[in-house]
Amino acid sequence: MVVPIIVSAPGSEDHAARLGKQLNVPVAELEVRRFPDGEFYCRLHSDMRGRDVIVVSTLDNPTDKFLLVAFLAETARDLGAKRVGLVAPYLSFMRQDIRFHPGEGITSVYFAKLMSSLVDWLVTVDPHLHRHPSLAPLYKIPTAIARAAPAIGAWVKANVASPILIGPDAESAQWVSVVAKEIGAPHVVLEKIRRGDRDVSISQPNVVWGERTPVIIDDIISTGRTMLGAVEQVVAQGAPAPICIGIHAVFADAVQETLMAAGASSVISCNTIKHGTNAICVSQAVADTTRALMRAN
Repeated sequence: MVVPIIVSAPGSEDHAARLGKQLNVPVAELEVRRFPDGEFYCRLHSDMRGRDVIVVSTLDNPTDKFLLVAFLAETARDLGAKRVGLVAPYLSFMRQDIRFHPGEGITSVYFAKLMSSLVDWLVTVDPHLHRHPSLAPLYKIPTAIARAAPAIGAWVKANVASPILIGPDAESAQWVSVVAKEIGAPHVVLEKIRRGDRDVSISQPNVVWGERTPVIIDDIISTGRTMLGAVEQVVAQGAPAPICIGIHAVFADAVQETLMAAGASSVISCNTIKHGTNAICVSQAVADTTRALMRAN
């Protein structure tokens, strides 16, 4: 049997190394650079013939990263790869899932169509699913989702003596409820009204705090407005300083400083996107999910 091989996009070397170690497969030798006009040069020095190739690239700042994934996947296929899959710990272009205003593009659909034409399967960590129950309606290839909840639960259990989990909006309920069940902690989900990308209000929690430490959990921290609204409401109620946990540290603004200034005791993230707040490792979930999908397909 030909051993699979991992191809790491620049910037995702840590993800690739962990995945290679957990799957016991090698990471390819790769050369990527830019020509003076900005175009990419790609060269794979490892043998791709007859192999299952796993391209690894987290897709924050996706404009350049997507094109490079496309070139790496096509290069591997052109050099004889049997199948090419993608492990994207963070999957971008999930927000615009309907046409909110006339003339808008539904970019989640377009991106999924492009990606489905490039790779044979996809693994990601907790994508921003809102109006879709799964990735299946969007992607025309096998997909699988690695769940961050067990790793988040383990971190909370090890680091917070008496937590109460807070979901800042209805979308966060899917993560907060699972983590709460994992560690046997109470939880509450707040309500959000969004008027714009940076204009968000959050309902007041109806909680008797006692000695419990609020742990606010959301999937994406981008501008941080949703998380900030939850922090402000919790602090206003006289609760202990909350801990903020995000699965994906997109961090479009100076979010960490803003949350801390509002009263958060710490800001923690999973390591899907490399950031100084990374404290929760989801690589085992990614490896287990990748292994299962490859065996099934």
